[in-house]
Amino acid sequence: MTRFTRRGLMAAGAAAATVAMLPRSGTAQHAPAMALRATSRTLDIDGKAATVWGLSGPSGPGLVLAPGQRFRVDLSNDLPEPTLIHWHGQIPPNDQDGVPDLPRPLLQPGQTRSYDYAPLPGTYWMHAHIPLQEMRLLAAPLIVHAPEDAAADRQEVVMFLHDFSFRSPEEVMASITGAAPAGHGAIGHDMMAMGDRSAGEKTMPMPGMSMQWMGDMPGMSGMAMDLNDYDWDAYLANDRTLSDPEAVAVDKGGRVRLQIINASAATVFWIDTGALPARLVAVDGQGIEPIAGTRFGIAMAQRLDLDLDLAGAGAWPILALREGARERTGLILATPGAQVARLAPMGEAPAPAFDIDLAQESRLVARAPLAVRAPDRSHMVMLGGTMQPYLWTIDGRTWADHLPLQARSGERVEIMFHNMSMMAHPMHLHGHSFQVVALNGRRIAGARRDTVLVPPMMSVTVALDAGEAARWMLHCHHMPHLQTGMMTELAIS
Repeated sequence: MTRFTRRGLMAAGAAAATVAMLPRSGTAQHAPAMALRATSRTLDIDGKAATVWGLSGPSGPGLVLAPGQRFRVDLSNDLPEPTLIHWHGQIPPNDQDGVPDLPRPLLQPGQTRSYDYAPLPGTYWMHAHIPLQEMRLLAAPLIVHAPEDAAADRQEVVMFLHDFSFRSPEEVMASITGAAPAGHGAIGHDMMAMGDRSAGEKTMPMPGMSMQWMGDMPGMSGMAMDLNDYDWDAYLANDRTLSDPEAVAVDKGGRVRLQIINASAATVFWIDTGALPARLVAVDGQGIEPIAGTRFGIAMAQRLDLDLDLAGAGAWPILALREGARERTGLILATPGAQVARLAPMGEAPAPAFDIDLAQESRLVARAPLAVRAPDRSHMVMLGGTMQPYLWTIDGRTWADHLPLQARSGERVEIMFHNMSMMAHPMHLHGHSFQVVALNGRRIAGARRDTVLVPPMMSVTVALDAGEAARWMLHCHHMPHLQTGMMTELAIS
């Protein structure tokens, strides 16, 4: 991943300012677009070669934009099958949003398509809006700098997280959706099924699944939360495992902005900075009131920005711990000459479940909240599903027979996500940022973001101002859930 210093950012900002002062005919019409290629690449996964997909920009994986720079990109498909890329968390015109056939068709092999819009600054990413392709690692960072970034005396480090299997995505899905072995009880029931279970009954996990008992939570006695429905072969930080982690050169006593992107298909992580104190300053590209700590959770598709102050010289592991399991990945920040200790890929004990009581979400406060306004329209969205059969729904329906949520452009809309299943769901809305305004019905002035995790048997309410009149996708960002149809739309007229 590309590293950034204050000097480099200042140069990029000066170049962008110079371009901005040129006549319009010399900028918007003639400034060259950046080339972005959807292509295959080879990784070394613990000594074994793996062919995956990716997005290659002018300077390596992903794209970095200077302050004020437009998102002007020519996307080329060098893959053997059609694809299309979604600019996650950005708000482009709807016809550039990157959902196949909504409204533009897939990009065929050998084709190139142009994009041009004013991007939101912050930590974002881009990925195929085709679940099986995202499971092939067809994703990359998208970092958009704000003017204040150029003046900040700090180094930027991107930490891009993946889960990985040597098996094909089709084989992974077949394993996940296959019938449980004889004698195993059904798990992950929705509320109707739970009503038939005795208070003390416990379910058994399918192979590759970890569980978290919720007997200590009010109303959850005897119920089992499903944390992971597949054991991946490797967990990657910047395409590497802990057997050979990336060691990022940092300055003695320097400041680091760590930009963490969870691009995994189906894994929630805890970010653990160990002995290095951190301040969480942004989520999903949106600033929050800083929160001090050394461990923060991140669900699929979410981003965390952490500010770190390095105390002198040394080496500091930054670990990503798999929720409900011992596996971990990460990178190391190291000053010149520092000794880097070898790190085991397994922790001593399983990491706990993340935010099942919404404790982290409740602490987040937006630095630039939405204007206070009564909602013009409210929707309740029921999240449901079962592990056997493997079926995940929104309002009891899959995408094939979904009912759109309706709104009019300019309306203040509130959406309550009510999770009636025993898996958490990271819910993502296209074309909008929203603010978390209630947790389990309790009003808060929470973070602005584009992806919010809704734990089992909990509710999260978000508010947004309806934007462009168009069809905007609303879905779970757990790829096996999305692959089996957990998607609907916000239809704005």
